[in-house]
Amino acid sequence: MSSSTHIPDTGDALMRLAQVIESRKPANGGDAAASYVARLLSKGPDAFLKKIGEEATEVVMAAKDADHGGDKSKIVYEVADLWFHSMIALAHYGLTPADVVTELVRREGISGIEEKALRKAEVREGQELRKEPTP
Repeated sequence: MSSSTHIPDTGDALMRLAQVIESRKPANGGDAAASYVARLLSKGPDAFLKKIGEEATEVVMAAKDADHGGDKSKIVYEVADLWFHSMIALAHYGLTPADVVTELVRREGISGIEEKALRKAEVREGQELRKEPTP
């Protein structure tokens, strides 16, 4: 499956999916009776956040199964479900896949260890700025 020489344009595919999800928002006329996306969005964040948790767990289970001889393609299937439901959350909060890609590009070339340390330092700075001065 992953040995394919043709790599699809993921940006275009994600953009098209994001547009479909956007069109299914109840505010844009999405019909909860006819659309899974509209139904999830109409139920509010708890519904799609629960699905994200379920799909993340299924990714972990598929990967663990693959570690023990299971079908690796199930990981791809489950990650696709996770991405899809994550895109519903992005749309709900007025965000897009492009926002995620922008963040990934920002992190490009930064060690994960450095990036995590920088985030911790920023949190500490924010906490120190919020502290009231002592007399």
